[in-house]
Amino acid sequence: MSATKTAIVLDDHPLVARGIANFLQSHCNFSTVKTVFSANDFWSALCDGEPPNLVLLDFWLPDGMALALLEPLKSKHPTIPVLVISADDDFIVQQKVQAAGAQGFINKQATPDIFMLAVSSLLKNKTWFKKSIYSQAPKELTVTAHELGLTARQGEVLALILLGLPNKRIAQTLSLSEQTVKEHVSGILSRLGVGNRIEAITKLRGKELLPKSYE
Repeated sequence: MSATKTAIVLDDHPLVARGIANFLQSHCNFSTVKTVFSANDFWSALCDGEPPNLVLLDFWLPDGMALALLEPLKSKHPTIPVLVISADDDFIVQQKVQAAGAQGFINKQATPDIFMLAVSSLLKNKTWFKKSIYSQAPKELTVTAHELGLTARQGEVLALILLGLPNKRIAQTLSLSEQTVKEHVSGILSRLGVGNRIEAITKLRGKELLPKSYE
């Protein structure tokens, strides 16, 4: 494998995609990481230059599951390792991903160390399919939205961010507009002192969030 490592990250939420891209470059020694936010952009990026050393796909996309991309991708580029990410803590999802040809699956709440191990395994032509490895560690601390300096509504939004949901799905779940969700997300990131969702998830690792303040 070439010493120069490249990757493509497909996630319909730009903050998540760019956060993962930054992590791959800063911690996994990738020289170039393209971020795309739709299936069409993904195919354009894939055809632009040499095939990447790694493809990272979000399981849930606006047009459906990433499974629809896996079959044509593996047919055209069978040697490219594919790591699928999702907020779904369900082994059935992993089974579907593996059956569709991906080399690995990881939950969005996995720790950075686990993420690095998964990436390293795929680059060594190994697979990465674990049963809820990220959920086996006990929670260390229970915190409320109020204790984090957030409103109850911001706590509800943060809880869904920690599940890896994009703004559109958060808006649908909480019956809010996407613009309102964006404003809440900006306020949450500012209050937590982080720059993106990945950093927020990392900062709250080991803590169980109770969205309501129970005042």
